[in-house]
Amino acid sequence: MNTSAEPETGGAPAVELSGITKTFPGVVANSDVNLAVRTGEVHALCGENGAGKSTLMKILYGMQTPDSGSIRVGGEELRVKSPAEAIRAGIGMVHQHFMLADNLTVLENVVLGAEGAHGIGAKARKRVAELAAQAGFEVRPDALVESLGVADRQRVEILKVLYRGAEIIILDEPTAVLVPQEVDELFATLRAMRDRGYTFLFISHKLDEVRAIADTITVLRRGTTVGSVTATEVSSRGLAEMMVGSELPAPERGPSTVTDRQVLAVSGMSCSESGRPVLADVDLTVAAGEVVGIAGVEGNGQTELVEAIMGMRPVDAGTVQLGGADITERSTLRRREAGIGYVPEDRHRQGLLLDQPLWMNRILGHQTRRPVSSGRWLDPAGAREDTERIVEQFDVRTPGIEVDAAALSGGNQQKLIVGRELSGDPKLLIAAHPTRGVDVGAQAGIWEHLRNARAEGLAVLLISADLDELIGLSDRIRVMFRGRLVADADPTTVTPEELGAAMTGAQESA
Repeated sequence: MNTSAEPETGGAPAVELSGITKTFPGVVANSDVNLAVRTGEVHALCGENGAGKSTLMKILYGMQTPDSGSIRVGGEELRVKSPAEAIRAGIGMVHQHFMLADNLTVLENVVLGAEGAHGIGAKARKRVAELAAQAGFEVRPDALVESLGVADRQRVEILKVLYRGAEIIILDEPTAVLVPQEVDELFATLRAMRDRGYTFLFISHKLDEVRAIADTITVLRRGTTVGSVTATEVSSRGLAEMMVGSELPAPERGPSTVTDRQVLAVSGMSCSESGRPVLADVDLTVAAGEVVGIAGVEGNGQTELVEAIMGMRPVDAGTVQLGGADITERSTLRRREAGIGYVPEDRHRQGLLLDQPLWMNRILGHQTRRPVSSGRWLDPAGAREDTERIVEQFDVRTPGIEVDAAALSGGNQQKLIVGRELSGDPKLLIAAHPTRGVDVGAQAGIWEHLRNARAEGLAVLLISADLDELIGLSDRIRVMFRGRLVADADPTTVTPEELGAAMTGAQESA
């Protein structure tokens, strides 16, 4: 293992970070971090949530200023004070939480802020098409971003970076939304671009994928560099031990706890948007003690299904029953009061108030129920006390419950949400991508809480792009394709490849 920050080949590194230190109130994000990335390599950055990966990349991209340390790009020292300066230096970043304007088209999003490069007309359109072809993407330049699935939004973000001339590209959890076939396509694109001289910094918690795509892997633990290793000389288990000091966890459902008591019953549900059908005649049931997994390529109706069950989206036809009671006409709040817990797919947009303390976030969605309210009034003391319970029970690593949610790492934000949504004895938990973008330690903890809740009789509707997670946790799997439930899969026998084929319409039954 090479624990030096020096690259293994001659010449100046594409990127060299030396002695980077960054602190926030009550939190040391980075402490004397050293990292060297060769030109024309895929360099992976691994570590638990809270290990300092995202902060380090935000420093390189000019979104944060280090307290101390230096940055060199191509051998030249660089003081990156803003993303604009990073872009001028040839550094681009594709964020895990996308930075797109939903009400603009694909073309407008790519060109926005870079109009000086190729204008906003035919020349810009031609350049976007050329870059998409080089990257192997199919894009609809005139489509509104709000109509795109998460995978297509990611492609738009990559195009934005390429359009601005980036040669060093930071990818933050780029495979979190992709099925195996799409991961293979992305990796083929990265290898081809690497061979043309592009350099990639690849942040991920999927260790098998890291080993498949990376040339070099650097591991951070608790804000500092543990070491760097070539991908060919380390196993996934070895990486996990470097990251968290334990073996790589695996999702396991345990003995069956499925009952014959139906909790959720969706019948004949159809929805449309701007005259276009997004859900078509969906029938779905989940029993007490059962985890039903929904598999599907992003943008095939999973989001709309969740929103319709939650009362966040109007339906054209169909009914929703919870515990035998018809809740089709109830508001989202009334449905939650009836016993639905909800882990949203995007914790920043739908799950948290980032600029509010943890105890305020405990109240969200529960504002009419004890212990966070008393009659007509909120109960801050009760909310604080129960937040302390969640922090302890769900291992939320935080200096205290008064800190803003934004100060927590992604994994700890997610554990807070899972703890909140399992509070109040829900009948049904809708978990949309519950471990997206979290490390192996937080992942194992969330899986354990879901298993325990299932064993106690909770009905769980699990939507996930992680096929190993779906197969490992689900009692049954339903496959969504173009707004319909088109196939069933037995998680005890199906492979990720078979599931992926059904998800892309290549196979009618898994």
